Amino acid sequence: MKISYFATIFTAAIVTLGLATSCGNSDSNTATPNAAATASASPTAVNKKNTNPTAVKTDKVLPNVFYSEGGVAIRGTDPVAYFTQNKPVKGNPEFTHKWGNTTWQFASAQNRDLFAKNPEKYAPQYGGFCAWAVSQGYTASTDPDAWKIDHGKLYLNYNSAVQWGWQKDVSGNVAKGDKNWPALAKDKDKK
Repeated sequence: MKISYFATIFTAAIVTLGLATSCGNSDSNTATPNAAATASASPTAVNKKNTNPTAVKTDKVLPNVFYSEGGVAIRGTDPVAYFTQNKPVKGNPEFTHKWGNTTWQFASAQNRDLFAKNPEKYAPQYGGFCAWAVSQGYTASTDPDAWKIDHGKLYLNYNSAVQWGWQKDVSGNVAKGDKNWPALAKDKDKK
């Protein structure tokens, strides 16, 4: 009985430590669009049409700030596939769309066209930065395999261990992330 108790405590400590340290602050590889070109198309803008009950209500349009590596969002993963195939699917450089000063890759022309018609529907929340990190007030890179769709929105996390912790209170973490993201997005937009 005591061994099980100590194993549980030890596991909790390892996970907590992993959540606190593995979601490192990542200030590089951020793509920011010019405000005039994308003022009306922000995946993170929360307005009166937003159906997410935990969203922060604001009339201000947030800048489109996206985490990218080499100018490519989600490490080349097709954002539409998360919704249509319920899994991450590697995009093909043949099928791309430029949005938010970031290149998005898709597995097919059909997915590219779906995204182009409504990028806010498919783009990850918080500019594709780690949802856990944003809920804690900072930004970090993401792993395309650490994902979740909640209330029709795509959330990415740093890795599967961080995602596991984030999923323990999705609605609470989304509420904190929605509250923190406007200031973080503005800060990223300045860089």
